Amino acid sequence: MNLSFWDLLVILIYLIATIGIGFWLSKRASKNIESYFLGGNSIKWYFLGLSNASGMFDISGTMWTVSILFVYGLKSVWIPWLWPVWNQVFVMIFLAIWMRRSNVMTGAEWILTRFSGRGGRLSHIVVICFAVISVIGFLGYFFVGIGKFATSILPWDLSLSQGLVQLTSEQSYALIIIGITTVYTLKGGMFSVVAADIFQFVIMTISCVVVGYIAYTSVTAEQIAAVVPAGWGEFMFDWKMNLDWSSSLPALNDKIAMDGYEFIGPLVMMMLFKGVFASLAGPVPSYDMQRILSTKSPSEAAKMSGFTMLILYSPRYLMVAGFAVLSIVYLSPEFAVQGSALDFETILPTAIGRFVPVGFKGLLLAGLLAAFMGTLAAFVNSAPAYIVNDLYKKYINPNAESKTYVRFSYLASVILVVIGVVFGFFANSLNSLTLWITSSLFGGYAAANVLKWIWWRFNGYGYFWGMVAGLLASTSKLIFFAEITDIYFFPVILGASLIGCVLGTFMSAPDDEETLKAFYKNVKPWGFWGPIKEKVQQEDSEFKPNEDFGRDCFNVVVGIVWQMSLILLPIYLVTHNYNNFGITLLVTVLCMGVLKKNWYDRLKEVDRETEKNKAVEIVNAENYEN
Repeated sequence: MNLSFWDLLVILIYLIATIGIGFWLSKRASKNIESYFLGGNSIKWYFLGLSNASGMFDISGTMWTVSILFVYGLKSVWIPWLWPVWNQVFVMIFLAIWMRRSNVMTGAEWILTRFSGRGGRLSHIVVICFAVISVIGFLGYFFVGIGKFATSILPWDLSLSQGLVQLTSEQSYALIIIGITTVYTLKGGMFSVVAADIFQFVIMTISCVVVGYIAYTSVTAEQIAAVVPAGWGEFMFDWKMNLDWSSSLPALNDKIAMDGYEFIGPLVMMMLFKGVFASLAGPVPSYDMQRILSTKSPSEAAKMSGFTMLILYSPRYLMVAGFAVLSIVYLSPEFAVQGSALDFETILPTAIGRFVPVGFKGLLLAGLLAAFMGTLAAFVNSAPAYIVNDLYKKYINPNAESKTYVRFSYLASVILVVIGVVFGFFANSLNSLTLWITSSLFGGYAAANVLKWIWWRFNGYGYFWGMVAGLLASTSKLIFFAEITDIYFFPVILGASLIGCVLGTFMSAPDDEETLKAFYKNVKPWGFWGPIKEKVQQEDSEFKPNEDFGRDCFNVVVGIVWQMSLILLPIYLVTHNYNNFGITLLVTVLCMGVLKKNWYDRLKEVDRETEKNKAVEIVNAENYEN
């Protein structure tokens, strides 16, 4: 890609400014680990929402999303359900409130508000292990993505061959950019991450709008229809994809077969099955959970999650749709010549090089680098909290000075980044890493983390053995069953984890009753809590149990429809499908009206309940110390 002096200058200024933010905020962040990891619970919820959206706008995911929209058309919007993307809806509607009521620093610390005794300690340790493993997996995912992207956009060949050191240009670029991101994250902690994310999100949003405008004014619906196969522009699906690219890009038929998405009907059913479990389990212990725990109150945690969805999807998919249709119309002949040698994960940087004008290209590339760096920074900030707060502080050195904990946070971050980079060296592609993380690794998380919310008898031993069984099953999938599509292996992993949960629970005594009562009274989950609910009501006649199961389920369905409409709107606009754009816009407005009345307006009740239950925090704190 040819970059002008001005393009390179913009990128350089962005990198310097980002590092400067970290150093500027380093003094404020290093006061203590609460400031370093949670921003002292003083950051506004809408700033955290911007930061969360920026963290989800990663470059590896954007490259992958452009490639699947290019190949699968409108049906590709179902494929991200592999994550599932609508877990954010569950968080927004009720899980953010349940989590934030705990007033803790990490997901591992949160576990000790639910489980007690030796089982609780084992659960505490296994959550730390899961947090570290998942972050290492994501770091490897980022390493692959940024290497491909940087090599495609930057003009220098940084390949290195010196003795035992053998680095490709992709690997060299990835090491440099990851190093820069790690530096500013280490210096500024959560303050640095949020401040840089807001700066980055502004750049990315401007970039998305401009790319969408370029595509909208450069491509017509007739030009798209002349290249894509029948069914490419249809949102709904049959049992199979039924997309035949033989006439224009035969290599895409091979990719469809290799990806495992051809049978879209059973795939969506499996994603629904997996998605309900994975979403009800709550966010994994990473940056999303840290944003929730960083808010000032439970209601602000819910608002932050909803705001994240509102501002994330439409801008992002303006860019995704823009680059996909530009590539389809103008680059298909070139891609056809490459045949099976085409790397679909480089469609995005190739399109940038061809269609973005000189001068603006630097801003766009800075925005995409910002997307990568913001996501990576969020992970680099979140995972060390588990090592420092939940291992070092709790078990090794509980009375150290605040600066000692911050210094250990630096060390933990560096070690995790190094291990994640090593993992990235051995990854085959973005798609393989995406499938393993979303379907296999997260599959081992689901069963135990659903049961912890809804079943009073589920104890710490059940949680521990359920998580261990899930992690072992997901690892065996990666090693021994690599040829099986990950999503179809999910029931096996879920089943193994569920067996571990049930056996571990019934082969040990229930958790301490005081811990269960304190958790239930404070968090107020719905589910199978009958015996504990009766005891709480006997002690507190004014206690009102959570009876919002039906309302929450209804709001989740509305939220999923709303989220999908936010994704479809920019795609319909860029592809000039005005009829469906109008229908989708109407659906979006109706969903927002329902959620305003049935969810947002009721958040005031949440704050009133929180004030009444502050005394429960003392019990949780004592349990964690013990």
